[in-house]
Amino acid sequence: MSKTNPARGMRDFLPADVRKRNYVINIIKEVYESYGFEPLETPAVENIETLMGKYGEEGNQLIFRILKRGEKLDLERVHTQNDLSDLALRYDLTVPLARVVANNKNALPKFFKRYQIQPVWRADRPARGRFREFYQCDVDAIGSTSMAVEGELISAVSTILKRLGFDDFVVRLNHRKVLADILDTAGVPSDLHSEALVAIDKLDKIGTEGVALELAQRGISENSAEMLLQIFEQTQKIIGEGKDVNRTIVSNLINIVGNKVLTEIGQILRFAEGVPVQLDPSLARGLSYYTGAIIEVNVPDLPGSLAGGGRYDGLIGMFGKEQIPACGVSLGLERILVVMDERGMFPPEIAESTPADVMVTVWSDDTIGESLKLATELRRKGLRVTVYPEADKFAKQMKYADAIGVPYVCVMGESEIAKGKVTLKDMRTGEQQSVARTEIALGIRK
Repeated sequence: MSKTNPARGMRDFLPADVRKRNYVINIIKEVYESYGFEPLETPAVENIETLMGKYGEEGNQLIFRILKRGEKLDLERVHTQNDLSDLALRYDLTVPLARVVANNKNALPKFFKRYQIQPVWRADRPARGRFREFYQCDVDAIGSTSMAVEGELISAVSTILKRLGFDDFVVRLNHRKVLADILDTAGVPSDLHSEALVAIDKLDKIGTEGVALELAQRGISENSAEMLLQIFEQTQKIIGEGKDVNRTIVSNLINIVGNKVLTEIGQILRFAEGVPVQLDPSLARGLSYYTGAIIEVNVPDLPGSLAGGGRYDGLIGMFGKEQIPACGVSLGLERILVVMDERGMFPPEIAESTPADVMVTVWSDDTIGESLKLATELRRKGLRVTVYPEADKFAKQMKYADAIGVPYVCVMGESEIAKGKVTLKDMRTGEQQSVARTEIALGIRK
């Protein structure tokens, strides 16, 4: 017998799940469009060379490769992974966007603002709020180096979370050049910066001791690792005290970080005024394509982040001759849904939603046509209507209506049809009344 469970890390979505997902996605779309972002979609499958080398060492290992097909797959000549696969499922939405911009440069405006809501795939270890197939809700601005871009993206994400009911999120902000200067100060050789960043990115997952061990495994000296972790521990202490956090952190960075970077950070803080933005020099984000500001959004009761992103001014240039500045943020739909479910944040009309406003019964095989006709009349008046699909005992039809949660039932018996009336039953109270067929929709709305 075949297994009925989906593949590990993948999920089926039943109607109640889909309604919740659509509720969140619709709000995200509305907010993105209110900021002037346009929709974009890209294929689920990309050429393997499009994805490889864009995400760093660990990202490359999580790409879902697709085996070559037919004559292309020659098992006798397999020496590397690339001999086995030439395509892959997309890992994120940012690299495909960079490819699209490079491929359509002349067709796109100078400043291109796009949003994209599609699934991505990663050969990751499943965990709470972490899956192998999941949706990303990206918003990106292409073509400008202004820090106003970061400010607007932070504002858009904040607006979405507030509309969904989040009131305890924090936007963490850092800059890749801040990290580079800290690494230099700690004596980490420049050729080991990327190795160090992969380890630092795990601070909130494996803690100080775990990061120290991984830094050693990646060739970082004990003295450099100790200095790095001391800087980050001091930062966390400042954040924990919660007083003038951003000003205190900037003061501590003045002797380490260049003025240009501190100015950029100051501009982002000013442009994102009104949003709870908190500087955090330990924020790394493991993807290797970030070049400037990096952003994460966190809530207290979820390990990891609800959203993340940053500036990647060098990525599009990998697909063409011209370097084009870009910045974006991605909302993690799955994690948002996990937190909203656990907190009971969905409005009643979504959490308790039903497939229809009313169900029409079927009295006999001879009256099915009249039941279908009534359903059509009610749909034209804006109601969601389902019809019991066959003649059956009245009690069974009522039991079914109760099971799917419809609030009203229209009983269509032979006497009702003859009189041009319908018996309207309120399933919540059990009350029923005889209503003229032309007035049913009004009666339900009342």
